Amino acid sequence: MKIGIGSSNPAKIKAADAFLHHFEQAELSVFSSNSLVSSQPFSDEETKTGAINRAKDCVEKGADIGLGFEGGVMEMEDGMYLSNWGAIADQQGIILTAAGARILLPPLIVEGLRQGKELGQLMGEWTNDPEIRKKDGAIGVFTAGHLSRSEMFSHIATILLGQYVYRNKGSVS
Repeated sequence: MKIGIGSSNPAKIKAADAFLHHFEQAELSVFSSNSLVSSQPFSDEETKTGAINRAKDCVEKGADIGLGFEGGVMEMEDGMYLSNWGAIADQQGIILTAAGARILLPPLIVEGLRQGKELGQLMGEWTNDPEIRKKDGAIGVFTAGHLSRSEMFSHIATILLGQYVYRNKGSVS
């Protein structure tokens, strides 16, 4: 079985492990998939759509199962939150989605986002690590390293895998 992931980001690639362990003889293909949303999604809907687009692109490029993960932000009454979504698509047209952890972003970061900067860029500037989005990400920084970006996406991938396995057992139509 060919499992595709629509990103070359190591934090997102690591999330595919759940699928590789579940499906015997699965192989992972990394695709450079465009999310077809803005480079900094500003809503749950836009972030979710980006994940779906990445997953579908993997299937269009020949994967049996496509995985897409997207990070964004979302405005709520009390401030702006980190937002993360994942999606799975397959050759039969099944599309499933799941969301991850939410965390309130500090005012300095929100100000930069409102000025048009991307969260990854801001986090790189703030931490003096331009590669932070490929490592712990904002979630890792703002949880003092207790939850990394790859762990957060792995959690989403596990939810997606569980939904997919459940659905394919004929329990849900």
